[in-house]
Amino acid sequence: MSDLDRLTRLLAESSDPNNPSPEKLASLISRLSTLAVVGASRDPQKPARRVPSYLAAKGLEIIPVNPNASWILGRRARPALSTVSEAVDLVLVFRPSEEAGALIREGSERSERPALWLQEGIRDDEAATRARASGRTVVQDLCLFKAHRCLRENRPDPIVTRVPSGETSDRRTESRR
Repeated sequence: MSDLDRLTRLLAESSDPNNPSPEKLASLISRLSTLAVVGASRDPQKPARRVPSYLAAKGLEIIPVNPNASWILGRRARPALSTVSEAVDLVLVFRPSEEAGALIREGSERSERPALWLQEGIRDDEAATRARASGRTVVQDLCLFKAHRCLRENRPDPIVTRVPSGETSDRRTESRR
């Protein structure tokens, strides 16, 4: 299955039919370097901590935004998106849908024109439609971790084992024979 096929399947799980195409998502994800994560959590059990942690481990620069934390993931947390002075490629939102509209508007006002990504279960159709009409990329109700893992370079390596002859074998290949 190709990367685009994986992204197509993932997009089918989202409740927003107006999300970008698999091709646009793949391009966006491959260009990411710096993300502002609004609602980043100190709790390691929450997706709002696990997803940015995964992305940081993959080499992306994470700027946590949380007014109730000083440090998250070893980085200084900012109290609000408006206090992030660095240029960001993406504003990743882990806040309730009731707060999403204001965050989409605030992210849309940034001069570097970052993409706006609302995690699974989060959406504001009205604000997303306005932002998209002004040329902004908006993704709603989709997990960035899952989308990132759809791309071949971000999936784990196959399990390699030794077979009796001493040659290595890929278990996924073996199971298809």
